[in-house]
Amino acid sequence: MIEKNIELSAEFSRYLFEHPELETKIPVDAEIILLSEFDTELKEFNIKLGKTIEANGGKVVYIVIKNIRPKTL
Repeated sequence: MIEKNIELSAEFSRYLFEHPELETKIPVDAEIILLSEFDTELKEFNIKLGKTIEANGGKVVYIVIKNIRPKTL
């Protein structure tokens, strides 16, 4: 799951680079939970992680990743 989340994080970082205005909408003290639309197992794992954070009083922002762009060399 760690490797899959790293890949989602890279995709989200690319998106933020292209759309920096989104960063202002994410609270500084929130945890970002990435939800994969193409990997159900990872999505369920990350939802559980987010709910655990929320249950412990943390703020969570869920970001849906619909797909990952092909890697370019």
